[in-house]
Amino acid sequence: MEDGFLLERIIFHIDVNSAFLSWEATKRVKEGKEDIRLIPSAIGGDRDKRTGVILAKSQPAKKYGIKTGEPVGMALGKCPELYLAKPDFALYEKSSKAFMDICREYTPVVEKFSIDECFLDMSGMSNIYPNILDVAVEIKDRIKNELGFTVNVGVGSNKLLAKMASDFEKPDKVHTLFVNEIEIKMWSLPVRELFMVGAATAEKFEKAFIRTIGDLARLDVNYVKSLIGDKLGSLLYNFANGIDDSSVSSDRDRAKGYSNSVTLECDVKDIYEAQKILLSLADSTATRMRSDGGKAFCVSVLIRDVDFNDRSHQRRFSYSTDVTCEIFEACKVLLEELWVRKKALRLIGVSLTDIDFDDEVQLSLFDEEKRERARAIDQTVDNIRHKYGKNMIFRGGVYSKNGKSKKAND
Repeated sequence: MEDGFLLERIIFHIDVNSAFLSWEATKRVKEGKEDIRLIPSAIGGDRDKRTGVILAKSQPAKKYGIKTGEPVGMALGKCPELYLAKPDFALYEKSSKAFMDICREYTPVVEKFSIDECFLDMSGMSNIYPNILDVAVEIKDRIKNELGFTVNVGVGSNKLLAKMASDFEKPDKVHTLFVNEIEIKMWSLPVRELFMVGAATAEKFEKAFIRTIGDLARLDVNYVKSLIGDKLGSLLYNFANGIDDSSVSSDRDRAKGYSNSVTLECDVKDIYEAQKILLSLADSTATRMRSDGGKAFCVSVLIRDVDFNDRSHQRRFSYSTDVTCEIFEACKVLLEELWVRKKALRLIGVSLTDIDFDDEVQLSLFDEEKRERARAIDQTVDNIRHKYGKNMIFRGGVYSKNGKSKKAND
């Protein structure tokens, strides 16, 4: 490693290889069962009903052309002997925490980016770690040896470059992508492999004969904006040139609020389907907040449509609340305010901010008897999930028989 790199920001991006399947396989190996990573296997759906989608797949399954996000029925058509395991979200959260705990031993600045990936800010740590690449290899090997699953580690000058590096050859690898390596390692890649380039954007680029990341990087930024809009155009032009000034947000910073979002496997066009997803997000976010003893004064909803346009609204409560149904009702109103153009959605998110950790329960305009009943339901649900796992009980009530929206706890 050249001495010049020691003066740069040093960011790690750690990404679990085929996370859901790896975590299920690791559990089974510890139980003395077959390693499903070595056979055609996948996580998701119901074999008998042939419903649901593939959430993760093994390398042998990939050879059959099975893809993440495709319907289970289609996957079984490609490989009738495909082994299917049901999702186990309690296992995933436990495994996620375990590998991130190892990461936190190396730097206090760790940002959980999703359940199976995180960023580490290693800048200014040269006195502790003279060779930063050795540290990346050490973290990778510790996770493999102590936890039983593999990760890729991307090392770069910023978050974007580190994330791009971690997507290079898999599994169980360490890759670098520093500023002076962009032209060699990144510009030759297809433009659709650039972070934040979705299928629709990639199609627009390719129609304009922008086929590689290098093609995009060499264009005039105003031309890029004319193709895909000012906000996304500026962002992707910067990304193609390796420019990203965003900071790694430590857990301490992120504790100011609680959020959850999902990039949708299939574009959502129906308000009731969107509300169903919104309920799940509101429920999971409120559950995490309640586990820390917090209540929120503010809730916000974020949506991203198929053209990568982001819109968000927030609403303040006149009191702090941790009640799922109150939060969900506010989220529904915000969604209706936001989704006026009715373009199909590809991402929905919920955030709770301005957190109050005071034990005193504040009175609200919400009927107090009904509120306490809702709080009791929340507590019961939380207890069941804590004891038996988060996938043992789910919120219902978004749909009624006639298709109209219902309240979360009806």
